[in-house]
Amino acid sequence: MSLDPDRDALAARDLLIAAAREAGEGALAWFRPGRKTSAAVQAKEGGSPVTEADLAADAFLKRRLGAAFPDAGWLSEETADTTARLGRRRLIVVDPIDGTRAFVDGDPRWTVSLALIVDGRPIAGVVHAPALAETYSAARGMGARLNGEALALAARGERAGYRVAGPKPFLAAMAATLGARLDIAPFVPSLAYRMCMAASGALDFAVSRENSHDWDIAAADLVLEEAGGRLVEASGERLQYNRERIRRDALLGVADDLAPLLLEAFGLAAAA
Repeated sequence: MSLDPDRDALAARDLLIAAAREAGEGALAWFRPGRKTSAAVQAKEGGSPVTEADLAADAFLKRRLGAAFPDAGWLSEETADTTARLGRRRLIVVDPIDGTRAFVDGDPRWTVSLALIVDGRPIAGVVHAPALAETYSAARGMGARLNGEALALAARGERAGYRVAGPKPFLAAMAATLGARLDIAPFVPSLAYRMCMAASGALDFAVSRENSHDWDIAAADLVLEEAGGRLVEASGERLQYNRERIRRDALLGVADDLAPLLLEAFGLAAAA
């Protein structure tokens, strides 16, 4: 089926949900809760792991989504990137397993992360956590959802303390500038899932160090935006996609009303 995503972001979202769930179901065949995966594991250049589950999910998603969006470019963690995508208005962005180390170790906090980009911004996005039975989704202008229930971040305002997730030294630097107490959640291995926790209100904000990639964040970016939040670098501007450079500076995922209170502290921590 081929869609016109300019006219039908909801249909694109629903197609991404179905594809993410099918890819996640396939990956679960290799997942062992609390134990090492049964999948074969290799080391990529740089030392990060990739499993046969990652590669199988990537191949499946390329077939499924390529057929649905035949004029779109392709960007995936497990496919060699080329400049061919740069000339396309539309781009499919895929992380077949975000949090591969968690997957390998039997930690359920890994996700299938899918986004459809049009003219540099996501119009449909899905972050699916198969082992947790959680599906975050969003369509541009149509809101964000968790397992079908609407997400809407309530205004919170400045407070003495915040529940947060991210690298502890980075957060400690922010706390010193803010003069606030930060209750730091245990490490969340999937960056997409970490940012979706900010979109659901489970966290007041989430951060990541520099050097994440577009495939880690594109879907969660839209989920945050449609829930009433934003994913930004120190400039505070919305992120643009389908650029030649796919690595990111430090990132902050936060509700819109909190962003002005946090951006200075975030920028100083990012520059340190």
